[in-house]
Amino acid sequence: MRTVLIGAGAVLVVLGIIAVAWLSPLLSVRTVEVVGADTIPREDVITQLAVAEGTPLLRVDTAAAAQRVAELPRAAEVRVQRVYPSTVRVTVTERVAEVYFDASDGTHSVDAEGVDFAVEPPPMQTPRLVTATPGTGDPATAAALEVLGALPPELRFQVAEVNAASPTDVSLVLLDGRVVVWGGPDRSDRKAAVVIPLLTQPGQTYDVAGPDLPTVR
Repeated sequence: MRTVLIGAGAVLVVLGIIAVAWLSPLLSVRTVEVVGADTIPREDVITQLAVAEGTPLLRVDTAAAAQRVAELPRAAEVRVQRVYPSTVRVTVTERVAEVYFDASDGTHSVDAEGVDFAVEPPPMQTPRLVTATPGTGDPATAAALEVLGALPPELRFQVAEVNAASPTDVSLVLLDGRVVVWGGPDRSDRKAAVVIPLLTQPGQTYDVAGPDLPTVR
């Protein structure tokens, strides 16, 4: 009987703690901490977060709040956490421009996932993307980005422009004007291994679309 009473008492204590956490202003939101948002204004994050000051922390739906913040165009990933006693922490991973393309309304930045997330001047050393329908959901854009991601670093930093006539017809224009014909993203590891020694040869166009029979002309 005594064990039963002790057990019941422990349950009541736990329920009491939960009730206090659910209702008490002592464990409510008084501070919002924003981490990782370097270019996204803090005010925009807090507006999208939509968590009122004074809300008990246990009532904060962190998943829903993260989803709201993730609607910001520059937000690639968002995590929302409760930090007791009174803080909501928002950690944002921002999108980074991998390529840009020119349009009638300005210069568009596109991240590694192919998302067109901003109209602004691109960061230095960002390659220009040339394709029929650049941006989000475009297969040629996705292929161009996959090719860029497969390049050896010493070649990646030489790329001034990426042309993708189709998902299987990608070529790279280097800073010195030379052209690397890559083809599709398939066998990119092999192409990457072939292209570096090939570029030591004199020429203007370096074709590694068929990496077993590369050519220079």
